[in-house]
Amino acid sequence: MLCIVCSMANCKKLRLKDAALKRLLSVVVVTLLGVLLLIVSLRTNTTPGLSELDEDLSEFTDIQSFSEKLNLPKQNEFSIRLAKINQMPPRNRDLYPKLAKDHITIVLYVHNRPQYLQVVVKSLSKVVGISETLLIVSHDGYFEDMNKIVEGIKFCQVKQIFAPFSPHVFPDSFPGVSSNDCKEKDDAGKKHCVGSPDQYGNHRSPRIVSLKHHWWWMMNTVWDGLKETRGHNGHILFIEEDHFIYPNAYRNLQLLVSLKPIKCPDCYAANLAPCDVNLRGEGWDSLIAERMGNVGYAFNWTVWRKIHRKAKEFCFFDDYNWDITMWATVYPSFGSPVYTLRGPRTSAVHFGKCGLHQGQGQTNACIDNGSVNMQVDDIDRVANIRSEWGVHVYDNQPGYKAGFKGWGGWGDDRDRQLCLNFAQMYHSYNTSLSAVTMS
Repeated sequence: MLCIVCSMANCKKLRLKDAALKRLLSVVVVTLLGVLLLIVSLRTNTTPGLSELDEDLSEFTDIQSFSEKLNLPKQNEFSIRLAKINQMPPRNRDLYPKLAKDHITIVLYVHNRPQYLQVVVKSLSKVVGISETLLIVSHDGYFEDMNKIVEGIKFCQVKQIFAPFSPHVFPDSFPGVSSNDCKEKDDAGKKHCVGSPDQYGNHRSPRIVSLKHHWWWMMNTVWDGLKETRGHNGHILFIEEDHFIYPNAYRNLQLLVSLKPIKCPDCYAANLAPCDVNLRGEGWDSLIAERMGNVGYAFNWTVWRKIHRKAKEFCFFDDYNWDITMWATVYPSFGSPVYTLRGPRTSAVHFGKCGLHQGQGQTNACIDNGSVNMQVDDIDRVANIRSEWGVHVYDNQPGYKAGFKGWGGWGDDRDRQLCLNFAQMYHSYNTSLSAVTMS
């Protein structure tokens, strides 16, 4: 009997020891988890910018994997960082928490002309309705002066994206300058250099081809890549850093977009300015239908799909200008005239005096007296388009058309393949573009 009692006492002690051990292990596990979470938190907070992403980077990883399959240029650390920044949410959401239901997103694509950018940003700040929409600024590479100007914008939600495959991001390899690249009119066989010349015998210039690369990358990214705009059915407005925007531009554009299906159902787009950049409009009491312009143009996803299906035509046309490429080969391939609808008085003006890659720095070379003095009348401050107006159609306007051979600068097979890859970047291999190969 005594033995049984002792055995029971020993069992009780063992159970107590076991419970104590379990409690100790629980404390240790909780402590370790706390330490691990603290380490992760500290690591995340020491990576500037990346902790601000509104979603994980799984999508970015997918794009990276797909990029490797597409044989895109191997990204350096800076290129990878820019690609990650592109997934950050818009700024100023605390100031403008909600976008208007019928807002038209504005995309401003820029290069490296800070004086120009200051002018367009100042003009945008005075646009009626600008606080209702999202402004996306697409950079061709990274330039600190340009970045500072955009970071100072407080008048609307703003999102920055940077072309991660810009030649400006690759200082010593394609799509930038490689040490063994052919230059000017080099004979590749004799010089043992890399490159295929354009139709005029000239080899690629990275700072020139970046114009077309940036526009095509931007279009594919805005329409098919960004969380904020992919699958968007409405119109998106595209402007450049040397476009002065009038205060009534946004309200006029909203009217044009609403009137287009009624007044000009065959029009592909709406424009803020005449296709002839030297004109300011007719001043008539009439809407105007004419050929697509390149200043303040807006179209929807349906039109983008038509453009996207012409990737091969766009990427193989030997002209480094995106707009001339569109006029001379893409639009004509649609099979019918490509009209755009605009008002009789301009709401945007091209003010640039210098070419794409001039005007950098703080000199006054490209802007008279360092500023732009644009006359803005009272009629330019309010919407001046009327729904009761008819439409005047311009037929057979002068300009680049099918049959134009192009100005060259776009003959290198590597540029053409990179261009095609941009068109596939956000699509599966099941698309029709997967059949497009270099030939």
